[in-house]
Amino acid sequence: MSQRHVPVMLQRCLDMLAPALAQPGAVVVDCTLGLGGHSEALLSTFPACRLVALDRDKEALRLSGERLAPFGDRATLVHAVYDELPEVLERLDIPRVQGVLFDLGVSSMQLDEADRGFAYAQDAPLDMRMDQTTGMSAAEVLNTYPAGELVRILRQYGEEKQAKRIVSAVVREREKEPFSNSARLVELIRDALPQAAKRTGGNPAKRTFQALRIEVNGELSVLERAIPAAVKALAVGGRIAVLSYQSLEDRLVKQVFAAGAATTAPPGLPVVPEQYQPRLQLLTRGAELPTEEEVAENRRAAPARLRGAQRIREDVNG
Repeated sequence: MSQRHVPVMLQRCLDMLAPALAQPGAVVVDCTLGLGGHSEALLSTFPACRLVALDRDKEALRLSGERLAPFGDRATLVHAVYDELPEVLERLDIPRVQGVLFDLGVSSMQLDEADRGFAYAQDAPLDMRMDQTTGMSAAEVLNTYPAGELVRILRQYGEEKQAKRIVSAVVREREKEPFSNSARLVELIRDALPQAAKRTGGNPAKRTFQALRIEVNGELSVLERAIPAAVKALAVGGRIAVLSYQSLEDRLVKQVFAAGAATTAPPGLPVVPEQYQPRLQLLTRGAELPTEEEVAENRRAAPARLRGAQRIREDVNG
């Protein structure tokens, strides 16, 4: 399994979190466990730290549980979505943590398992649920959502300029026969797009599949809750590293970090009182991009954007 999965920008994530994790008793949270590559490296690199790892995918938890078994009770794996971080920490009686890592998007396992329906390059059931025990599948979204709602999703989550064309074709086709498999959707998108739109930006189905995946898993609404919750869970001196793979995620992370790193004082104060001082210090200038070597090692690193921040002060109310 470790041969199959090369964690994205691994060394840079470890370096970013290192100053906070060297102390004995440090707790680091991997909010997106996946196949456990980042978690395994964190436990190996920082022998004094304890890991709490979350994933909504039960199969990922099973596989990474085998991988992390040698670390014994230093690793606690939890079936949870990452916006449930505050409840997970409360259950484990952990008031503050020293490190948090997010590796957003779809895990390697989900992309590689054809029957999950995440990949547009191979025919599979249109599922796309990260937790297959709950929620609507992508096929149900395609077959039941009103046309206007589908257009909104494709525009907002996929940044798809041809959303209306694609949705018109979907609505026409689903009346003949409901959608169940990815190949039919890919073919429909190819047929619906004008020639010029097919010539740019890789596979023409990419944006639609991204939009459906985000909708099915509530990814952006979950992330909107999760990043502020993770920042709040950090002890002073604690660090957070976030890997994003598309602009919507990255923008959201940027906004939370920027707000935390800004003063909230009313303008014109000669001295800024403690309660208005920034809570975060940014660890990256903008978003760091993968090097050519990192992309060569793992082609899925190509769209990655890494941002980091350090907690430098408590909130006045804790």
